[in-house]
Amino acid sequence: MANAVVAEASSRGLSHEEYHSQIQYVVAHGISSMVDGKKVLIGSAHFVFDDEQCRVPAGEEEKFRDLPAAYSQLYLCIAGELAAVICIHDPLRAEARAAVQALHACGIDKVVMMTGDNARTAAAVAAEVGVDAFYAEVLPEDKAAFVRSEKAADRTVIMIGDGANDSPALSEADTGIAISTGAAIAREIADITILSEDLFELVTLRRLSQALMSRIGRNYRFIVGFNLMLIVLGVAGILPPTASALLHNMSTLAISLKSLTNLLPAGERD
Repeated sequence: MANAVVAEASSRGLSHEEYHSQIQYVVAHGISSMVDGKKVLIGSAHFVFDDEQCRVPAGEEEKFRDLPAAYSQLYLCIAGELAAVICIHDPLRAEARAAVQALHACGIDKVVMMTGDNARTAAAVAAEVGVDAFYAEVLPEDKAAFVRSEKAADRTVIMIGDGANDSPALSEADTGIAISTGAAIAREIADITILSEDLFELVTLRRLSQALMSRIGRNYRFIVGFNLMLIVLGVAGILPPTASALLHNMSTLAISLKSLTNLLPAGERD
């Protein structure tokens, strides 16, 4: 969101003079600074209204209530009073809804969205994407607590995130997945990092894991069954030791070669 604000300011030719002071970065909330002796805040609604007790100017309440739900909002307050609201459009990826449906088809029974955005924006996005549940205005510790509660309910939890705020939840999850373009700490903590921002990479990752476990199971069953057969035939005197050893080594080679083939058909890898 900060990058979006800076980019828009640059496109409008707005210069940024370094005349503010006493800057404080409040993780998952916003920024506090001093300008001309006045305290200036920019960040989430929870930060400026709940934590800092800022107020909406008299007569502006209706405008505040009518803020578009489709946008993420940053609130700028000066001396305890709302001065501006920056609306940021974060368009959904075209494949988002289809990717959620594909994850359901792959056996993921509950897809949850957690965001620091306000409830109205989160509800609009959740309805468009088709997730099973959503949580808005959540803090990093809230995300981690949710993961712990799901694990306590005997669920296997996969957490996907790309920011520093997602790091606690990524570490708590059974499997943490980070995006390569995300924060370095998220990539460091996550178990898996995917290189593409295409959401269908998550579906491919799920299918790969299922195909790999299926292959491991088949190999295990074949090895145990085939070797048991060789032992029984050897004990019965039907198969000499040399033939048994040859068949054993040939089966090991065959399984190894088979395991070098692609896990997914070409169509599912694209």
